[in-house]
Amino acid sequence: MQYSPSYQHSALPPQQAQFHHSGMNRPPPSPQQHRQGILTQYPMMPPQARPMPLQINYNRPPPPPNNPAYYSQCPPQQRPMMMSAPVPPPMPPQTFGHVNLALTVAPSIADGNYLSDSSLSVANSAGKQAKKSQFPPVTKENITKFRNEVMNSNDPRLMLDFAKYLMEASPQLTASDPKYTKKLREAMVMEAQKIVKKLATHSGMGKQGYAEAQFFLANCYGTGDMGLQTDAEKAFSLYVQGSKQNHPSCTYRAGVCYEVGAGTKRDKNHAIQFYRKAANLGDQVAMYKLGIILLKGFLSQPKNPREGISWLKRAAQQADEDHPHALHELGLAYEKEGIPSVIPDLNYARELFTQAAQFGYAPSQFKLGLAYENGFLNCPVDPRRSIAWYSKAAEQGDVEAEFALSGWYLTGAEGILPQSDKEAYLWARKAADRGNAKAEYAVGYYTETGTGTKQNLEEAKRWYMRASAQNYRRATQRLTELKYGNIGPHQRKRHTRENNTSSNAKDSECSIM
Repeated sequence: MQYSPSYQHSALPPQQAQFHHSGMNRPPPSPQQHRQGILTQYPMMPPQARPMPLQINYNRPPPPPNNPAYYSQCPPQQRPMMMSAPVPPPMPPQTFGHVNLALTVAPSIADGNYLSDSSLSVANSAGKQAKKSQFPPVTKENITKFRNEVMNSNDPRLMLDFAKYLMEASPQLTASDPKYTKKLREAMVMEAQKIVKKLATHSGMGKQGYAEAQFFLANCYGTGDMGLQTDAEKAFSLYVQGSKQNHPSCTYRAGVCYEVGAGTKRDKNHAIQFYRKAANLGDQVAMYKLGIILLKGFLSQPKNPREGISWLKRAAQQADEDHPHALHELGLAYEKEGIPSVIPDLNYARELFTQAAQFGYAPSQFKLGLAYENGFLNCPVDPRRSIAWYSKAAEQGDVEAEFALSGWYLTGAEGILPQSDKEAYLWARKAADRGNAKAEYAVGYYTETGTGTKQNLEEAKRWYMRASAQNYRRATQRLTELKYGNIGPHQRKRHTRENNTSSNAKDSECSIM
């Protein structure tokens, strides 16, 4: 568990009662913006019978301080230790039916050669790859061999690697006697703990400990690993000791401790000092964090867009599967006007989103799905690519992408995705069960009209109430109509992606087609 609160931005204002999925400004309606007219009018429906196979998305951009999602969305290796994330209100358990993601991407159909940076092959291959262990296979023979090498060496790096190997090996060893297995595993953990503590403190001989061991031990105190009790003060002390030796990650973590008050008092100024030092030492996460702070003016810092963008660019140069956030934030910065010292560049923004999407970053994958659906970011309207990127993001549990797939299933895409009311309902319900207001309204509409699910006006009202509680205006309006307007239930209609002829693409009051 690591320290690295992050920041999430560009949420769509709740007043915009539309079924588009980002804070990007939509141009006036055009033939390419088929979905705008449809989904603005036609809410989505509820799913039944599909265990949510998607895991929590730890790659979301970090929310600002005091945001309830501040800690829950940090990647595991960056999350502040001993900080419990607020748990959202429980949703009614649902079993979900099958959604065939294979239908959304058809590799057999030749991909056009335009905009090769966002080709279908890129979408198909995007995502995190399983990481292999850096150590040899876990066997008693390998453990003994590794131990003998360590005993004949004074290399602290080798000793720390052996301790990590013991931690990795302990859960994998088994014996015929369960009691013996338990004792063997405990002995391995204690051996690892003894090695790491000795490296971190040099046995109290007055010498500086090995900084990498201090970092590892501090993490264990933060997470309770290696048989240790969680202790924020000890973790903070070790981070500071490592920082004195210019260890980049220790320096960054010390800054996070000061920011959130873990093991020490909160001190924004000290937090900034440690973040800046860590960034100058080359820590990629610190570069990203410092860039966001200066760009947005977080932690009571004056906004400095020029320096903030500079740090984000440096962080983006070191982006990888674990740290794609800077690419996405830079893309947002270059996507639209309003940031001093930044000249909007849609092509550059698209390239940045594509790089982050290739690393498996769900928000960027959603961005590309939206772009290819509506022709944003100088992308051609391409349903196949849109569905492919939405599917990649939805596989990681991106709520907006799940809702977007509901829209695609609602209308279908000729030759690409068969129309399915049931799948439209299932995807909307999946997003609604996680608190997405637009999806809650859609589920209400689907239930009211019997689209993809059994018609039930009372259940529809309950979904409308949930969306209305989040200030979703269309839901509030529909509840008012049902209560006072003497307006009967909506009738089920076939939805298509035709042109929206409304004079205002953002007019949420236009009638349902």
